[in-house]
Amino acid sequence: MTDDELTGDLLRDLAPQVLGVLARRFGDFATAEDAVQEALLAAATQWPTDGVPDNPRGWLIQVAYRRMIEMVRSEQARRAREDLAARREPADRQRVPALDDQLTADRDDTLVVLLLCCHPALSPGSAIALTLRAVGGLSTAEIARAFLVPEATMAQRISRAKQRIRDSGTPLRMPEAADLPARLAAVRHVLYLIFTEGYVASAGDRLRRVDLAREAIRLARALHARLPDDTESAGLLALMLLTEARSAARTGASGELIPLAEQDRSRWDAGAIAEGVALVTWALPRGPLGPYQVQAAIAALHDEAPTAEQTDWPQILALYEVLEGLSASPVVTLNRAVALAMTHGPAAGLAVLDALDDDARLIGHHRLPAARAHLSEMAGDHARAAALYRTAAALTASLPEQRYLLMRAARLP
Repeated sequence: MTDDELTGDLLRDLAPQVLGVLARRFGDFATAEDAVQEALLAAATQWPTDGVPDNPRGWLIQVAYRRMIEMVRSEQARRAREDLAARREPADRQRVPALDDQLTADRDDTLVVLLLCCHPALSPGSAIALTLRAVGGLSTAEIARAFLVPEATMAQRISRAKQRIRDSGTPLRMPEAADLPARLAAVRHVLYLIFTEGYVASAGDRLRRVDLAREAIRLARALHARLPDDTESAGLLALMLLTEARSAARTGASGELIPLAEQDRSRWDAGAIAEGVALVTWALPRGPLGPYQVQAAIAALHDEAPTAEQTDWPQILALYEVLEGLSASPVVTLNRAVALAMTHGPAAGLAVLDALDDDARLIGHHRLPAARAHLSEMAGDHARAAALYRTAAALTASLPEQRYLLMRAARLP
């Protein structure tokens, strides 16, 4: 890893901690987040030439603090900021604080900030954008590029998310014990969506977006580190590691998609697989059982198979049946149909897929015709399979997936 990458990782680790310090002191998450972004930009500009300071966290707090003071005291925002501070703080603290131990105390608010960014008042898209900026330390431009939208559009999305949090009146603190499981589930869902978009880009000419997948794993590590006894957070990290471990083998020399069964398994990341297997092995017996743990167990079975032919499909089928009981969805059913076909033959899997024809959640999605094409090809119905591959190709916005599906159709006799 280069010095620039190490500095970038350090800044991303520190960003939510610095944000927590300022947001707690000033009671204004939105403005504090803007100040922290400016501090991160200053660090990214100065540290490569001046060197990383001895106390990088304290440096960022100082710079963000000074910028926050400028914002609070500005003519445009002074009255609104002072009124907000007056409402949120007792009379003996209604002043701008000095930069002392109160601000530089070694308190880590990463988990609290993460929970706030995944507030239930936010849509998934807004929560993803705000999480990547406030907790991930990514700039608005970087997030916009990752999701193929104009920077102005992403800036508006982030601004609206911060306004919703401000309007909700939610303070920067841990949720009540009764609310915590649901809030943590929302955090895991947002991190999973970030990873999924990174691992299989939903649109564009690239199969994956490495920066998003990497950032999702980093955030999942941070969540697991702060909740080491939470089995479902461990399961989420395991799932990401076990899936990402195959990334080097997923594309060919020209960027073409290579399906799991045809991948060169010697190119898989053995270290990531070992770590993921260890995590899911630790989590499963402790309970409670959750969907990410089950998905990680399925991924582990794929990763531990020496060849595609040696994959333990009956065990994978059994796990998909468990997953349907925990978190039923048409995508889970579709995956169970494939596992059923690999265990009991394509006709059994196709029968399950037929039951999904009327599910509105899959209408217009390429997954169903692609799966049906695969199972029809297994059954020897090549004409039907070719037509279904072409149908699926027309429905996906991912150019690598589109090219792969058309290639599958063209290869059939």
